[in-house]
Amino acid sequence: MESKAVGMIGLGIMGSAMSASLIRAGFRVVGYDVLARRRQDLRKAGGTAASSCRDAAKRCDILVTSLPSSEALLATAAELAKSARAHQIVIETSTLPIPVKEEARKRLAARGVILLDCTLSGTGAQARAKDLVVYASGDRKSYRHISPVLDGFARAHYYVGAFSAGSKMKFVANLLVAIHNVAAAEAMVLAIKSGLDPALALKVVSDGAGSSRMLQVRGPMMVKGNYSDATMRVQTWQKDMTIIGDFARKLDCPTPLFSASAPIYTAAMAMGRGAEDTGVVCEVLERMANSPRRFSVNARRERRQKN
Repeated sequence: MESKAVGMIGLGIMGSAMSASLIRAGFRVVGYDVLARRRQDLRKAGGTAASSCRDAAKRCDILVTSLPSSEALLATAAELAKSARAHQIVIETSTLPIPVKEEARKRLAARGVILLDCTLSGTGAQARAKDLVVYASGDRKSYRHISPVLDGFARAHYYVGAFSAGSKMKFVANLLVAIHNVAAAEAMVLAIKSGLDPALALKVVSDGAGSSRMLQVRGPMMVKGNYSDATMRVQTWQKDMTIIGDFARKLDCPTPLFSASAPIYTAAMAMGRGAEDTGVVCEVLERMANSPRRFSVNARRERRQKN
């Protein structure tokens, strides 16, 4: 690539992790987030903080967006359009409704900016370990051009088709994540309730046919009963669940297992655990099972909060 400067718009869990990987890969990252604390963290990590989306766009021909909502993407697209240069490329990684991404693409295309729909498979912890997979879609020539950037923060990336195919592939992947996460929690609670050592159960089951990536990624926090270091917050995941459910309903596609998992996440929200990792569904199921372990876990949490 002629320039190794990359703009990063959105420095939350995923954006900050991708920025760190790009910096380690030798890219100059110019990042912006509405929260000053996140911009400060980027500076500490070796990046350059921009004063606005437009400031980042002025310095970089390639930008990555990692945003929490539809409103944030459309507002960002409006800002980027004001300072757009022809042939700029925006790598959009957020999980959002397809019509919203299409609208952002049209707004930017009117100013000569190419938006690629490049969704991510992986948790925040996986992002920090550069263990992401990218489902890229849109203009194929532009995808080939930005491939070195994807190599900088992802373990693998695939071109999956025309614009929006990346989002569709992400919906398929996240449907499985939703189910496998609850399935992993259900299995761990069965192990705990039966008197097995949860750490040993995780080790043994993860090495057999019943393993899953979610068991491997979230099993350790389920063993500890500590979900405070969120790699995907329940409140954010609720947004993703709604998007997937709406997408499936529009296609008249039944998703019985996905639908069955949804109330467990809703229960976690009702328990006031929205800011914690989605692995907290294990505690929801422990309460339903009246697991004896949950009392000791709650006592440890109360001690942490006091300290």
